Amino acid sequence: MMTQGLTSAVYIAASILFILSLGGLSHQESARRGNLFGMAGMAIAIGATLLAFTPSSYGLVLGVMAVGGAAGSTLAVRVEMTAMPQLVAILHSFVGLAAVLVGFGSLLEPGAHFTAAEKVVHDIEIFLGVLIGAVTFTGSVAAFGKLQGILHSRPLMLSGRHLINLGIGVACIWLGILFVGADSIDAGIWPLLIMTGLAFIFGLHMVLAIGGADMPVVISMLNSYSGWAAAATGFMLANDLLIVTGALVGSSGAILSYIMCRAMNRRFLAVILGGFGGEASAGSGPEIEGEAVAASTEETVQLLTSSKSVVIVPGYGMAVAHAQHPVSELVKALKDRGIETRFAIHPVAGRMPGHMNVLLAEARVPYDIVLEMDEINADFPDTDVVLVIGANDIVNPAAQEVPDSPIAGMPVLEVWKAKTTIVLKRSMATGYAGVDNPLFYRENTRMLFGDAKESISAVLAGL
Repeated sequence: MMTQGLTSAVYIAASILFILSLGGLSHQESARRGNLFGMAGMAIAIGATLLAFTPSSYGLVLGVMAVGGAAGSTLAVRVEMTAMPQLVAILHSFVGLAAVLVGFGSLLEPGAHFTAAEKVVHDIEIFLGVLIGAVTFTGSVAAFGKLQGILHSRPLMLSGRHLINLGIGVACIWLGILFVGADSIDAGIWPLLIMTGLAFIFGLHMVLAIGGADMPVVISMLNSYSGWAAAATGFMLANDLLIVTGALVGSSGAILSYIMCRAMNRRFLAVILGGFGGEASAGSGPEIEGEAVAASTEETVQLLTSSKSVVIVPGYGMAVAHAQHPVSELVKALKDRGIETRFAIHPVAGRMPGHMNVLLAEARVPYDIVLEMDEINADFPDTDVVLVIGANDIVNPAAQEVPDSPIAGMPVLEVWKAKTTIVLKRSMATGYAGVDNPLFYRENTRMLFGDAKESISAVLAGL
């Protein structure tokens, strides 16, 4: 049994490790160290909690932890990098559901007795924790469905959807007043149950109304929600460490959502209220003139070997094809020939923030040649060849040239300014935003059709 002072000291140490973890995860070079800090902090936090608050049965607690640990490790080993966004989404749902269950458990706890102001504060904590947790749970499940392909990526635009959301919000406020003002558990349980059902509906409707192209923002937004749900759970359980941890996750998720919105020239409120494809139809804008020119593997090899500088732009298609390792080998081959080779990463490439950075790190691509959009956009006019591997929306010139395009104003990688752009795609299909790409029809663009891994491997063999 740990004393309260020792418990607080250990919690402070764990909190510092969590802060160091977030700091480490902000850079590729320190990401592994950041993960280790986070793991150490969590191990310390769990151990201190078990020693400070003696459970009725250590066997039961350790047994449940073993089941959860086995499930988590199995997922970690088996999940593909392409499935990482949906894994993150479904894990967020667990945090939300936990907050809901803890809220009801805190309300029904037999030994909990609060009076006057303490009861009001505790009831508000319960209500907010259940509300945020319920929205996070169903919102994360909906995001998982969209990312997994179970649900369509197009936004669900119900007539009067804003009035529906407003009505749910007003109803939840009214139910909150009833719940806090209830003089008994029996009187308060029904407003809480009804609110939970409405929050489930709101979370589901909110994410279903968001278009697939806004999924990176949704992932970071749900990350923030799960943090605030955890913080609310900490207030309900009077656990300082859970409050601090939840606040860290919630605030960092909110900052990341802001960064993602800036990267897509979107307002956060606009994403919540509709997402890409709301009022504008897919493929809107003037008809694209021209004809796409296909390139052969031999032509691609010739263009690469005759160049002095090459920039590679990876997208979700590279992840689907598992092409990151052949791409890494291609970079080595080009560098051996004295050709300057770098990567250009858009902040929302893939379907979650940092997705492409993780893939390239997995393939052991040197960090110093992986550049963000703002760092490399000005270099495209001086680049001989750009290889676009499975990317679409993030290299679409319509964002700058078509005012009525659904992606108008979105900052993109200006690959069309290079001498030659080679796009690796399976077909001429649109990207996740459902918008046609004029890049494919430019005079200096060549299309290398086929599976990205096979195409890169063939080019590598040619080199």
